[in-house]
Amino acid sequence: MTVTVRDLRPDARADLEGFARVRQAALPFVLVTPESLAHDLTHLHPDAHYRPLVAVDDEGEVIGTAQVHLTYDSTVPGQANLNVYVHPRHTRRGAGTLLVRAAEEHLAAHGAARLFAWVLDEPGNRAFAERHGYRASRSAHFLRLDLAHGTLPPLQDPPPGVELRPGSDYADDPRPLFALDAETTADEPSDVDTEFTDYEAWLRETWQHPLFSPELTTVALVDGRPAAFSAARTDGGTRYGTVMTGTARAHRGRGLAKLAKNDSLHRARAAGLTDAFTGNDTGNGPMIAINKWFGYEVCGTEVRYVRELG
Repeated sequence: MTVTVRDLRPDARADLEGFARVRQAALPFVLVTPESLAHDLTHLHPDAHYRPLVAVDDEGEVIGTAQVHLTYDSTVPGQANLNVYVHPRHTRRGAGTLLVRAAEEHLAAHGAARLFAWVLDEPGNRAFAERHGYRASRSAHFLRLDLAHGTLPPLQDPPPGVELRPGSDYADDPRPLFALDAETTADEPSDVDTEFTDYEAWLRETWQHPLFSPELTTVALVDGRPAAFSAARTDGGTRYGTVMTGTARAHRGRGLAKLAKNDSLHRARAAGLTDAFTGNDTGNGPMIAINKWFGYEVCGTEVRYVRELG
């Protein structure tokens, strides 16, 4: 079988569906749809030089994918990401190696000096990364909660001065949520320092993303101002994910993030969603404890790999 690597064609429905199908098979803990892929391709910042790649077989079927981009908002130039996934039925046919080679050439041509890749914590995947010159660093868990059959903690009344509101209440002006997202993201474990200051980019890449659900996102306000939130995504079917849950520094230690996430989970279940997913750095003990309190269980682990170019 001959494998060919080429660019994803955003106007080809078969490419978008094939890309989503591979990602769902290889990484079932992450929400992705053809629409979300098309949105990313057309709305990510041009300085990211975003280039999704596909590996196709002799019959034109997509059997592997790569998401490739520069970390344009990093405070250190030359940082880049590539995440390669091959459909489990089509491994060991050279697709992964071809995708890595094409991705690295693209990133090097745009000045990348350090490459980061997430790799599922399985012996074959880790050996593949190490054969290509990558070294392991930190790790992160995927977690799943059975919304349909699990038992959520009961809803709690907010304490005095605290109000819970859906994110959709900020449809006319989401800037306060941008400010809260920027502050909490700055304190998340990360390999790369970024400057989260571009409001217009946040609107395109987060607020207007087709997976984002402002209706199921919950914001906790203290004295009328956003202090904590749990941001929700859905795939348009029965799957729900929280992509960020956090609290402003001045209000931490009061349980506001837990309050917001519990409200979001209850509303997601009431809306008919059956599977909830989230992720945590393995060193983020407090958030892992909160998610286990909700009933989440670890369903997968990935390892961050790094390679220096030049």
